[in-house]
Amino acid sequence: MRRHRHEEHQNHEAWAIPYADLMTLLLAFFVVMYAVSVVNEGKFRVMSESLLQAFNGNSQVIAPPPASEGQRQPAAAVPIRHSVNRSNPVTLPLPLQRPPAPGRGGAQSMHDIENQVRKALQPLIDRKLVVVRHTPNWLEIEIRTDILFPSGVAQLSTSANAVLENLAGILARFPNALRVEGFTDNVPISTAQYPSNWELSAARAASVARLFAMTGVAPDRLGIIGWGEVRPLATNDTAEGRNQNRRVLVVVMNERTGEPRQQLDAQRWSELAGPAAAPVANAATPAPAPAAASGAGLLPVVPAVIAVHPADPLPAAVAPAVPADAPHPVARNLSPDR
Repeated sequence: MRRHRHEEHQNHEAWAIPYADLMTLLLAFFVVMYAVSVVNEGKFRVMSESLLQAFNGNSQVIAPPPASEGQRQPAAAVPIRHSVNRSNPVTLPLPLQRPPAPGRGGAQSMHDIENQVRKALQPLIDRKLVVVRHTPNWLEIEIRTDILFPSGVAQLSTSANAVLENLAGILARFPNALRVEGFTDNVPISTAQYPSNWELSAARAASVARLFAMTGVAPDRLGIIGWGEVRPLATNDTAEGRNQNRRVLVVVMNERTGEPRQQLDAQRWSELAGPAAAPVANAATPAPAPAAASGAGLLPVVPAVIAVHPADPLPAAVAPAVPADAPHPVARNLSPDR
């Protein structure tokens, strides 16, 4: 008897395998969509900070600095749009640039310094012993050496201490850089301590700067220059003119405009002195050197003894070297009106 063979049933469940694959892919797709649509604000801040630090070199770019109620301003909102979906843009606040603090070398600060200096030194201004000049870029306080130094020395007199300490108390409250410049007349001097007017003018400027530093002015704000007799304000042919030329100049710099002060020095001297007051070369005064190149252009190199603090923003022309075999100036007696 032949054995009965059962018929094989056709498998109608083959569709389940591709269907399961499709469901898996759809699940993965929606998981990815959900992940990219939810922005992790903490990680996004870290990423934004890293990018801005790389481009701007500032690590504090996300959190705005605390501001007082009177200075509080709305932060600028920068929309960050995602490239996958079209949901609402995510905005992150970026801090605005902090406004400059009052009294940091601006125009208002310069006016404040001028007003306080004029008020404190008004008696000397009335007697024309102190002159205050205000330009858009700096403030000049010119003091006659008659009230600062005895004749032919750089040691401050007793009466000068009170004047300079009063001035230093005003300047110490402001952060502006200061430059102290010394000037003399053309009467030659040749002593062991001061071989020429350059050394005398530089020593007088250094004495004023030292008193400023001892009275509270930060030393890194101070610089000194000795011009000697090469930048007169008036003619040296009269006693009154020589008296005007013997002076100490305290220059209060505007922080934003240090370089124009150096560039305009020669122009200002030419305008104030004029051709009649140009220094005359003699046996004790070497001729000025040719013009030398500087970062701001061609400026005349004038014979001046310069002692500049390392932090001084305004280096000036250095005195030309004197050959070793050059004849030394003949010693002369100091003029009584020096």
